[in-house]
Amino acid sequence: MLAVASLAAVTLGGCGVPPELRLPAQSPSPTAAGASPTPGPSTAPTVTPPPFAPPTTAAADLVATDCRNGPSGNRVVSLVRGSAGVLPRSAEVRVRQGPLCAGDWQYTVLRVTGHEELQVVTRGRPGALKLVTAGTDVCTIEVRVSAPGGIRALACDGGTAGVPGA
Repeated sequence: MLAVASLAAVTLGGCGVPPELRLPAQSPSPTAAGASPTPGPSTAPTVTPPPFAPPTTAAADLVATDCRNGPSGNRVVSLVRGSAGVLPRSAEVRVRQGPLCAGDWQYTVLRVTGHEELQVVTRGRPGALKLVTAGTDVCTIEVRVSAPGGIRALACDGGTAGVPGA
């Protein structure tokens, strides 16, 4: 019986109101002899938010759609041929799919004559477009961790997930 009582005391000993939710102790205010104390302003306990906030995902980031204000297919081809140096300027390239946008990320599939299709993941505004990755498998760590859901689905889940009507 003593063991059960000890176990109950240990188990329940840690329970109670967390310190951050307890009301602050009120210090007695000096009052004149015989006068009743006047209540001060009432203070409600304040609850501080957790040290982190869960990430918010805009609905537009969950599905990749045709880019309305994003880069054109020609802009993506220029990036891949130009400073990125992925394709030589002599390669014959056509846009097969995209660019599809989710957030500020884009996904494009290019047909390259004599080669396999080239998937391209870019990020940024059309005038400041940056190549994230290009190749036949673009499900890189950066894409898996940082890309919006719509782009991640296209790059990592076979290409049609996240595309309306596909």
